[in-house]
Amino acid sequence: MVVVVGAYVRLSDAGLGCPDWPGCYGKLTPAQAVRDIARTVQAQGGEHGPVSLDKAWKEMGHRYLAGTLGLLILAIAVLACMRRESRLLAAATLAVVVLQATLGMWTVTLLLKPAIVTAHLLGGMATLALLVWFALAQWRHSPAPQLRTLRLPAALGLGAVAVQIALGGWVSANYAAPACPDLPLCLGQALPPMDFANAFHVVRELGMTPDGDLLSREALTAIHWTHRVFALVAVAAAGWAAWRAWCTRELRTLGALLAVALATQLALGIANVLAGLPLWLAAAHNAGAALLLACLVVLNFFSFRELRPQRA
Repeated sequence: MVVVVGAYVRLSDAGLGCPDWPGCYGKLTPAQAVRDIARTVQAQGGEHGPVSLDKAWKEMGHRYLAGTLGLLILAIAVLACMRRESRLLAAATLAVVVLQATLGMWTVTLLLKPAIVTAHLLGGMATLALLVWFALAQWRHSPAPQLRTLRLPAALGLGAVAVQIALGGWVSANYAAPACPDLPLCLGQALPPMDFANAFHVVRELGMTPDGDLLSREALTAIHWTHRVFALVAVAAAGWAAWRAWCTRELRTLGALLAVALATQLALGIANVLAGLPLWLAAAHNAGAALLLACLVVLNFFSFRELRPQRA
């Protein structure tokens, strides 16, 4: 829920709905900050800007959900410590959540710097991946040594999808999604004019080059084109993992689910371009990435973990 709602907030341009952190104009809820929000809306010339009461509620709703998740993970870490089970994994998850909260603060206070926004997305996905692994680790599984043969495709699939998620986050953080409005070409060309140097320069302001100039159309095209081309690599790697899992009797269902998630995510990406990036479809694309990541984490869990026999 936090991953999907966070994407919705970002895609609806509500990331600065409350320009301070952790409250909203120093208040607990936007309802208590109505006057401050109204003054800001008037100063920015109307509700078309980054601040409005509706956007403030979206932003704070995301923070409330994230805060609830943080408290649940803290409780998990405490229980893991008390029971002396999965303590390292619980501590790692808690550490990522603390980092994620810091990135959330910087996302607002540093005015949506692309590097911070992308890191915040990756932190959310990392939290999801760790929680999936942690949940699986609480069960008892029968040993299945033959699943070790899936380690290479599982790892490659997970790595490729992680890189693709990072590239997708970079596209969103730089508002580069509309840069290639056609398919299968980009601006009618297989290799349109592109500026990779400024496109992937990490330390810079939103919409600006490191020198302070406006980011060019060629740079935005390079960002989108790279995400689109690497999608082919991610589809090949994750597809191979899905095929190998489906050919394994113990993980046939997981292989089928992974294949469906991959096909759905590819279809959502194509549909976003063809439909002109409607908000609900863009948010669904983010949710599809989370589902695909979760499936690959499960596959890697069974491939790499030394499984424990069931208790009598």
